[in-house]
Amino acid sequence: MAGLTLRAYAKINLGLEVIQRREDGYHELVTILQTVSLYDEIGVGAAETLTLHCDRSWMDGRRNLMWKAADLLQKESGTQMGAVMNLVKTIPISAGLGGGSSDAAAALRCLNDLWRLNINNTRLAELASHLGSDVPFFLQGGTQMATGRGECLEPLCTPKGQWLVLVSPDIRVPRKTSMLYENLGPRDFSDGSMTTRLAETLRVGGALPADCIVNAFERAADEMFPGLDRHRKAMLEAGAEQVHLSGSGPSLFTLMESKCEGDALQKRLGELGFYGIVVQTVAAEELN
Repeated sequence: MAGLTLRAYAKINLGLEVIQRREDGYHELVTILQTVSLYDEIGVGAAETLTLHCDRSWMDGRRNLMWKAADLLQKESGTQMGAVMNLVKTIPISAGLGGGSSDAAAALRCLNDLWRLNINNTRLAELASHLGSDVPFFLQGGTQMATGRGECLEPLCTPKGQWLVLVSPDIRVPRKTSMLYENLGPRDFSDGSMTTRLAETLRVGGALPADCIVNAFERAADEMFPGLDRHRKAMLEAGAEQVHLSGSGPSLFTLMESKCEGDALQKRLGELGFYGIVVQTVAAEELN
């Protein structure tokens, strides 16, 4: 089989509520995941051994989640086949946009086809869950509500044609996600009703109401990410009506009425010395 290529799309969280800490150490949550039109490019080709090349050389090798996905698939199937994997990064790293998880899901899909393993979607999702809570979502993408620790997924109608502006501050914090969870307190927990109400609207194809988008990590993220508030204030000064944290951050986003308005906000952010990215929601059926 000839080499395969795939786009690995970023995601934002249209709401993320943490309900409680579970006895197994994980947290019970309700979130809505949404793919957007920012993506990495994945390529795989047949080879005798397994190799990974990235345009950012420090991301090559066995620590990359794509490598771990390939290794997991080899062990699951027992195949002796190898592959050369190529990764071109565009999604900001460790930014709350799911780039690494999306790359891993793309690797699972491509290698399942390249090696002709015929692993069904249900089993592929089970394997994906061993790589990270977001990885099963990226196998299908689009708009999905995730519950439990994020492994229970329900497809929803995508708010098509929804434009957004992303700002992804270059702020790196070691053990970011685990530290955010550790810093959650009783005031950050909720019953999930805001996100559940948003899901009900999306199930019937309703418009996306910005005032229903909440994120349990907002307070902890503002305390943990130095300079995050400065980026939030810049977005508001540039004309954003509401600014939301995506996932565990530090990426921020705001909903826009049109691409024209998004481009205008991006321009104003640039004049203030900040970099914005104009993106659009992507439905599952639009993904390659």
